[in-house]
Amino acid sequence: MFDKNKVKLGIAPIAWTNDDMPDLGKENTFEQCVSEMALAGFTGSEVGNKYPKDPEVLKKALELRGVEICNQWFSSFLITKPFEEVEKEFRAQLTFLKAMGAKVIGASEQSYSVQGQLDTPIFGHKYVMNDQEWDTFCTGMNKLGKIAKEEYGIALTFHHHMGTVVQSLAEVDRMMENTDPEYVSLLFDTGHFTYCGEDPLEVVKKYVHRIKHVHLKDIRPEVVEQVKKENMSFLAGVRAGAFTIPGDGCINYDPIFKVLEEAGYEGYMVVEAEQDPAKANPLEYAIRARKFIAEKTGL
Repeated sequence: MFDKNKVKLGIAPIAWTNDDMPDLGKENTFEQCVSEMALAGFTGSEVGNKYPKDPEVLKKALELRGVEICNQWFSSFLITKPFEEVEKEFRAQLTFLKAMGAKVIGASEQSYSVQGQLDTPIFGHKYVMNDQEWDTFCTGMNKLGKIAKEEYGIALTFHHHMGTVVQSLAEVDRMMENTDPEYVSLLFDTGHFTYCGEDPLEVVKKYVHRIKHVHLKDIRPEVVEQVKKENMSFLAGVRAGAFTIPGDGCINYDPIFKVLEEAGYEGYMVVEAEQDPAKANPLEYAIRARKFIAEKTGL
């Protein structure tokens, strides 16, 4: 069983309100979202668009509910913007996260990303970096990771993601080989690896000692098949229900949890399953996810 002092459980607000498609869950307030997170038994949250930007206001609201901020998504544009520009935005976010007491920032390279394009099919249209872009990207990640660790005490974890320049295992491999383990860790997302046809168990075995943040999301394979056949975009796939909570899809979590547990994983495991809240009641699914994790991990 996992050590409850070292492994914490969080949930992402994207199940209540979708940042990329704000009409999904627009009726759900910030207060309802964090109250229901606490009610379902989670102590960590990532940051959503409806969250107060003032750390003091946010801190008070979360402390009332026994919840803390554990991570925030950061969109990097290392291969399409000057580094100084990316660094400025990165530092601003690190300042906010440090004020919130977070230990992790989750970066995703969004240059040429098709994940947010409503009309671009998610399969077969991702951008492939050339050698020079790979070098710029990996060098930039190392620099950002060094800033985060040495100046803010925060770990940079990289979020591989459908529709981005780092989606497949081969791309994750290349990034991991060309970045410094001291400064760049992996944000391991079970759902995104499964979605693109990789085996999440293979990945967790390979990189367990460089994983500093975990996203638990499951896949409905019949919906992913529909996304492929009908040339749907990533966001259309989300609306159709490609993602769900752990235990509700096709991923076998037993061996994945076993690898993390045996390696002595420390940090947050976060349920991050974006669905249409009108179809998948966020509180109901949060409670189901929490129950599944308790049964499988003892947490």
